Amino acid sequence: MSTADLIKIGISIVIFVICLVLNIHFKGIIKNLGDDVDKKTLKKKKRLKKLCFTGIIISIWFALGVFITWFSGKHLGTMHIEFSMFSDRSTVELLGFKLGETTIYTMIIVLIVTILCLLFRFLVFPKFKEKPEGFQNIMELCVETVESFCVDATGKKAGKSLAPYMFALAIYLIFSASFELFGLRAPTSDLVVTFSMGLITFVLLNYFGFKKLGIGGRFKAMGGPMVAMRPIMIPMKIVSDIAIPISLACRLFGNMLGGMIVMELLKGALGGYASGIPGIAGLYFNLFHPLIQAYIFITLSLTFIDEAMEGLEE
Repeated sequence: MSTADLIKIGISIVIFVICLVLNIHFKGIIKNLGDDVDKKTLKKKKRLKKLCFTGIIISIWFALGVFITWFSGKHLGTMHIEFSMFSDRSTVELLGFKLGETTIYTMIIVLIVTILCLLFRFLVFPKFKEKPEGFQNIMELCVETVESFCVDATGKKAGKSLAPYMFALAIYLIFSASFELFGLRAPTSDLVVTFSMGLITFVLLNYFGFKKLGIGGRFKAMGGPMVAMRPIMIPMKIVSDIAIPISLACRLFGNMLGGMIVMELLKGALGGYASGIPGIAGLYFNLFHPLIQAYIFITLSLTFIDEAMEGLEE
């Protein structure tokens, strides 16, 4: 450990001791103040006590950062970030096929969710009452919200059919993002995974479109009301529909990968002083941000499916 590091630790210890003594001092003063004390004075003392407590936390964080920097060799601003559009596919081989790490993580998510669903079905669901309360209220609210959202977007018949898939998709996206909390690559930061999800949307929009309008009605709707323009409009609409899974995949991939890169940049920029700060930022990038992305992906998917079911007005 260099002389500069020892000086930094010494300064941290001095600040820690001063702030600790002052914090105890102001705590005693506040405790001994009578009920008739001026509110302004009491507020001032409490503010000074909080300031001293903040100084204690900062001094501990700074000293910890010095030790971690010395031990790991990660200095401020030292960054080396590597990322790819596709995950590594050289780790596991199954039946002659090389599996990517995100494929394995997806299998783990499916296994966890399946086990939770079975436990829910056989242990929790039988205890449900006609008059819901507690956990049952929460579960019914989630199911009814997703179903209502799908019905409002695509109509009653299609909405009720799509609700289970959309609910499962939201769960998958949330579980997928949680892998970053453990330092692993989220499956949704792999373009293959996001393209697969976009491809499912493409299949669904064509399935519901042909189911409702029929083959002739679907192509008639794609061509538009002007018969003379249909030979031009139908190929253009087909190309537009083919672009849907690509645009959905790239948008979700870019957003999820962007969050991962921001976290890595934050860790690299702070070096050994990153203790705690990436964890706080991770609450947004690994929890709140994926919820937003799940909402947007589901909303866009439902919008495209509803658009595919719209026929020409007679």
